[in-house]
Amino acid sequence: MLQLAIPIPNIKGKQEIEIDMTINNEKQKMRFIVDIYPWDECESLTNDRIDCIRELIHDYGDDWMIYHIGMPTEDYVPLTFVHKEDWARQRRLVRSAVGV
Repeated sequence: MLQLAIPIPNIKGKQEIEIDMTINNEKQKMRFIVDIYPWDECESLTNDRIDCIRELIHDYGDDWMIYHIGMPTEDYVPLTFVHKEDWARQRRLVRSAVGV
């Protein structure tokens, strides 16, 4: 899938982002959430940070999935989630466009 980079203001806390777009005269909506997760919120100390991420988001909700893992620091990791319904719609549109 093609990607378009959109600069998002760097503000503290959770950012809920809703993008309305028109592609080839077809209106679409994408919903994202960007949130910062401090490493020290992990209950089980491990060297495998993927296990920590799994632990941090285990109850995030069935409607959202990780879209992007940002550049981690020693203190935190930024995660971007996409609404599963929006992601599935985008996948269907791409498949129909390429004839799959």
